[in-house]
Amino acid sequence: MSTLQKPTVTSNGDAVNPETVTISGYAVDERYGPGSVQTTDPNHAGSPHPRIGEPGQFPYTRGIHKNMYLGRLWTMRQFAGFGSADDTNQRFKYLLENARGAQANTGLSTAFDLPTLMGRDSDDPLSAGEVGRCGVAIDTIDDMHRLYADIPLEEVTVSQTINGPAAVIWAMYLAMAKQRSFDWSKLGGTLQNDILKEFHSQNEFIYPPEASVKLVVDTIEFQTNHVPRWNSVSISGYHIREAGSTATQELAFTLRDGMEYVEASIARGLDVDAFAPRLSFFFNSHNEFFEEICKLRAARRIWANTMRDRFGAKNERSWLMRTHVQTAGCSLTEQQPLNNVVRVAYQAMAGVLGGCQSLHTDSMDETLGLPTETAVRVALRTQQILAHETGVHRTVDPLGGSWYVEALTDQMEKDANVMIAEIDDMGGVVEGIHKGYFRRSIAEASYRFGQEMEAGDRIIVGVNAYEEGNDEQQVPILQIPHEVETQQCDRLSQFKRDRDDDGAQRALDDIRKTARDDKNVMPALIEGSLTRCTLGEMVQALADVYGRYTGGPEW
Repeated sequence: MSTLQKPTVTSNGDAVNPETVTISGYAVDERYGPGSVQTTDPNHAGSPHPRIGEPGQFPYTRGIHKNMYLGRLWTMRQFAGFGSADDTNQRFKYLLENARGAQANTGLSTAFDLPTLMGRDSDDPLSAGEVGRCGVAIDTIDDMHRLYADIPLEEVTVSQTINGPAAVIWAMYLAMAKQRSFDWSKLGGTLQNDILKEFHSQNEFIYPPEASVKLVVDTIEFQTNHVPRWNSVSISGYHIREAGSTATQELAFTLRDGMEYVEASIARGLDVDAFAPRLSFFFNSHNEFFEEICKLRAARRIWANTMRDRFGAKNERSWLMRTHVQTAGCSLTEQQPLNNVVRVAYQAMAGVLGGCQSLHTDSMDETLGLPTETAVRVALRTQQILAHETGVHRTVDPLGGSWYVEALTDQMEKDANVMIAEIDDMGGVVEGIHKGYFRRSIAEASYRFGQEMEAGDRIIVGVNAYEEGNDEQQVPILQIPHEVETQQCDRLSQFKRDRDDDGAQRALDDIRKTARDDKNVMPALIEGSLTRCTLGEMVQALADVYGRYTGGPEW
């Protein structure tokens, strides 16, 4: 297995054919055998493949559970969010109805619109034209009530894809749950809350990196003490990959981001074994089938070793990498969109064979607009066919022991550890952000992939090859009417008229004081939500203390 970075020869010394190079730049040998796999780990002496161990045992290369999907299928999640809270609530109910009868289909993943993701209220001038367009608009605790109306929150898990204003949105959710008399100790779900990857790739940051990490630690601390079944952070490589990174960069940057949160939480005084079991991860599953499988296997191994040896975690649950996988939105094509159904199916299978705990399958029309109900149903049925018709769940880690899979897993682990050490040497992730390291690395990888596509070395069906019939496939596109924005702004205006303004201002002052005193802001944000402060007001109260970040000079 040749190493990363534009290989020109295979390990046998032969010239590289572009067809034999993975998306991440690994030259693949014609065949693999016993000599391809490292067999020197004394922890697993006597095994035909000493380094991979057994499922459910350290270092969890073969999966975090002994019987994996024989015990329980992965959670089938569908990302949903558009228009108003009422619109999305109806889609949630539709998804739960269509998932009925299948195992483990109790996960609702919420997509927010761009103003919400940026911490702006719908009536903010910068929100004009974007309200409800690419997700659901949430401005107030009343919106949160409408979003989850009639949904039994103690019986489903709720994933919220929010980062910059994650603490505020989560505070609104907890305040809403309190008003509905739900027991926080019974609430299950995941807050994405991974701000570091925003600086690498997605740009939906609000505050400077240092303050942003502080807010993440606030949520970790609050979750540890008050919401035990909640996953405080979903450390996300998905967006890093969507920005153009290689699979190995996604692996390394994601894990090092996770280490940064662990270091900051320990510095706060938290016991690593108190919070680490509720950290989770979120990876992309792209078109390079075996590379995606091996990435997940290598990730579990690196994380287990890191938590045990670097951070001294004693609880085995702290060593486990629990992983959500989503198929690659950036791989979907506008040309011949029906082909996306096939792409998603293979990517989903790679996620399952890699050992994910939950899975989201993209809808075939997402490159054109928000998914229609028909496209969402096909995406969900793709998972159900995978679960109930292919038999992939019948044995644990069915590819374990494959010479190729084990060799590629080893190589990706080795290369990712080199990148992690490089980030350590520059002083950690925050320092790497200020130096522009992550953006440069991702941009270089994206540029190389673009060159390969233009040269025809990387074939994308319907885009640079097999283009016949591009004009024949027409799929419906979901349109969001402008009335959604006007109605949302009207609701927000009425919300402000009906509240106690003096009480809201006192709550905002308390948020500022809490931030200024460097205390955990979650209690103040929850009180602000109950006192009927808006998302934008609470985000700005924090910005009054932390400032807003526009990027370093390297950008």
